[in-house]
Amino acid sequence: MTTHALVLPGGSYHHHAAHEAEPVADWLGGLGVTAEVVRYPLGTPHPAAHRVITERIARVRAEGASRVILAGFSAGGHAAGLAALRPPTPASRVDGVLLGYPVVSFLEHPHQRSGEVLLGGDDRPANRTALSLETLVTPDAPPFFIFHSFDDDKVPVEHSLLLSGALRRARVPHELHLYPFGGHGCGLGGGVVDWTAAADRWLAPWRPVAVRGSDLTTSDR
Repeated sequence: MTTHALVLPGGSYHHHAAHEAEPVADWLGGLGVTAEVVRYPLGTPHPAAHRVITERIARVRAEGASRVILAGFSAGGHAAGLAALRPPTPASRVDGVLLGYPVVSFLEHPHQRSGEVLLGGDDRPANRTALSLETLVTPDAPPFFIFHSFDDDKVPVEHSLLLSGALRRARVPHELHLYPFGGHGCGLGGGVVDWTAAADRWLAPWRPVAVRGSDLTTSDR
C-alpha cells in the first residue's frame, strides 16, 4: 500500500505561506509519507482552487497511490477540508485530513479575507453555506486530525470547534487538539505547539511500513 500526502499552505487565498509548504512536506517525508506541495490558484473565486486540488488527488491515485492524505493550514486547511468533504468523483476522495488552525466557516466567525476571494462578487447566504465545512460533513467523511490555539486572533478557535462538532454528530473519527498558546500560523509548532508528536501517532496507520522493534509490519487503516 502506498500513501501520498498533498500539502496545502495557508495565506488567505492571497498567497502561499512558505513555512507551511516544503517544511511540512519534508516533515511528512521524514515520517515515511511521500508528500508534495500543491500551490492551488490564488485570488480567484471558488471553484478554481477546489478544481485544481481535486484533480491532483485523482492524478495521484491514477499514478499508483492507494491512499491519499491532505495536510492544510489556515486557508489551506479550508481548501483541504473542502476537497475532502466535496469530492467531485470517487477518484478524488481522500483517506485522511490533517488541518492546522483551519478556516472552516463563512457563517460564524467568518474569515473575511478568504471569503472575499472565494465568494468573489456573489456573496449570498447560500454560497457562504456551501463553502462552510461544518455544513458539509456526512457520515462517510474521512478521518480528521485538527489542531488550533485558543489565542488565535486571526482564525478563532471556534472554527475548529464547529468542525469537530459536525464530525462528532456524524460519528466521523477525528482528533481535536487545542493549545493555550500558539497564535496563528505556527506551522510545525516552533517549539511552542507540540502538535507534531500527536500527528505522528495519528499518521502511523497510513505509513507503508511501521517499525516495531526489529519487526517490519505493513499497516493499514
